Amino acid sequence: MQIVSASHPSIRTMGRIDDDDPARQIWVFPYTQASFGFTGTSLDILLTNHWAGGESDVGVMLDGLSYKIRIPANETELSVTLADHLPDIEHEVVVYKRRDGQHYIELHGFGIDDDAQILPPSAPAPTRRIEVFGDSVSAGERNEATRYTGHVDPAADLSGYSDSWCSYAAITARRCNAELHNISQGGAALIDGIGWFNGPDPKGLKGMESIWDRIEYNPNLNCSKRWDFSRFTPHVVIVAIGQNDAHPHDFMKDAYFGREAAQWRNRYAEFIARLRSTYPRALIVCMTTVMNHDAAWDRAIADVSQAARDAKVVHHLFSRNGSATPGHPRIIEHEEMAKELTLFLERLGDDIWQ
Repeated sequence: MQIVSASHPSIRTMGRIDDDDPARQIWVFPYTQASFGFTGTSLDILLTNHWAGGESDVGVMLDGLSYKIRIPANETELSVTLADHLPDIEHEVVVYKRRDGQHYIELHGFGIDDDAQILPPSAPAPTRRIEVFGDSVSAGERNEATRYTGHVDPAADLSGYSDSWCSYAAITARRCNAELHNISQGGAALIDGIGWFNGPDPKGLKGMESIWDRIEYNPNLNCSKRWDFSRFTPHVVIVAIGQNDAHPHDFMKDAYFGREAAQWRNRYAEFIARLRSTYPRALIVCMTTVMNHDAAWDRAIADVSQAARDAKVVHHLFSRNGSATPGHPRIIEHEEMAKELTLFLERLGDDIWQ
């Protein structure tokens, strides 16, 4: 087997990647990926899987066919077969991270046949750029559980049914021919101390305020590292937070003008202001999703968006916003959201991509 470094010039990567050591890249966020062509009959991935919970899988899109390969929760370097017994022709592949930061992939490289070649992707790199700050819905969590479309999630562990490729964020990016950084974490609220991520102790709960400027952030994996924002400047920023914030107490629903609700709106406004300072020219789309939640959260986001008095801070509502499913949206609902969001962006004109 011939080992190809993760930093090979023919390999195109996408996502917020820690590549301080180019030969040992750290993949944290969903939809982080490597795309390339290769010849020969087999393909392996060499990695270390740093695990904090749930099932870990690598997504593979090979010659137009999609599937997943499970990777063990193992702190040692592994060689995992992604494909074998292929016809000895030119192939095209995208290898991507299916889940959020409940595990990190330390990518060492790929293995191909001894006499095979690595090739650049056939399609040109996108020139448009989208960044999403979201929760489990934006990450595509549990979206493959199509039997439960329109129903609550079953109690079983469905982490293996999470596929970032089929998230509304990824589908929208592909429809817009845009590069995507999907900064989404299941269970994340806006503010530390509420939501679900890194619970159940409220003191340990981490929100998007503690994630948005990081490349590594999971306390259970004992690492934290800031992201260099000069490396990626999006044309469109989507902020899809405000669903997990109702846990453990739905203060926006119960007391819209109460202290907790007012504080949340102020913190949301401050977060949007930080994004504007970071990305002075970007279109910022504030929204939630079709997953069931009280309309008070959308009212709050609309109020903050309007109060920003910024023509490039806009509020978006889906046609079934907050009412499509009491569980996580399934693939058909992600496709519905992607269709509506793509049309929304198209109506704003090509200037948003300048």
